[in-house]
Amino acid sequence: MKQNNRRKIRGYLELLLFLTLRQIKVRYKQTVLGFGWAVLKPFMMMVVFSIVFSKFAGIGSDGVPYPIFSYSALLPWTFFSASLTTAVSSMVSHCNLIKQIYFPREIFPLSAILAGLFDFFLASILFAGMLVFYRIPITPVMVYVIPLLLMMIAFTLAAALFLSAFNVFYRDVEHAVAFVVQLLMFATPVVYSVSAVPAKYRFIYMLNPLAVIIDGFRRVVVQGEAPNIFYLAISVLLIGGLFALSYFYFKRMEMKFADII
Repeated sequence: MKQNNRRKIRGYLELLLFLTLRQIKVRYKQTVLGFGWAVLKPFMMMVVFSIVFSKFAGIGSDGVPYPIFSYSALLPWTFFSASLTTAVSSMVSHCNLIKQIYFPREIFPLSAILAGLFDFFLASILFAGMLVFYRIPITPVMVYVIPLLLMMIAFTLAAALFLSAFNVFYRDVEHAVAFVVQLLMFATPVVYSVSAVPAKYRFIYMLNPLAVIIDGFRRVVVQGEAPNIFYLAISVLLIGGLFALSYFYFKRMEMKFADII
C-alpha cells in the first residue's frame, strides 16, 4: 500500500514538473528575446513608473532612488499578477486532460505559479545587479525574504485555487480577474510608499496581504529594515484562513469539473 502511494505521489510530482516546464517553454517559444522577456517586462514598467510617478507626479520614495524603489515592488507584484492570471484559466485550458484521467486538479494552478516563480528568479538577476549599482548593502534582515516569498506563493495559490475553480462554472471570471488585478496594483504600495497612506487608514490598508508582503520585501532588501511583525502576523493568519477556505471549495467542486468543463 505504501509503495503504491509513493508511486502515485511520484507520478503527480512528475506531472507537475512536466506541466511547469511546458508552460515555460510555450511562453517563450518562437520569441526573439526568449527568457529575456521575464526581465524586460518589469524593467520597462520600472522605467515608465520612474518617469511618470517620480519625475512628473513627484511621488516620494522614502529617500530611496525611485528606480530600485519601484523595481523592488514590481518584482513580487509581477509574479503575483502574471501567475494568478495564468492560473485562473489553467483548468479550462487543460480540459481535455481533465476529462481523460483523474489526478489532483490543483496541479494545474500550482504549475502556473511555479512557472511564474521561474520568471521571478530570472528577473531577480537584474535586481541583484541594481542592488550592486545603487550600493545597497547586504543586511541580516534580508533573511525575511524567504518567509515573505512563501507568503506570496501561498496567497497566490489560495486565490488561484478559488478563482480557477469558479472559472470552470463562470468563464467571465478570467476576464474580470485581468481587470481587477490592474486596479489592485494601486491598492498596494508598488508606485508609492506605505508612509503615503494616512495613518488613520493604515490598519485597514494593511489588511491587504499583498500590501504587507510588498512593503516587507522593499523594507528588508532595499531599506535594510525588518518588516512590521504585527502586520506580518495578521497577514499570515489571513492567508492561512483564505488558503483553507479556497482549498475546501476547490476540492468540493473538483468532481464536477469533468462534467462541466
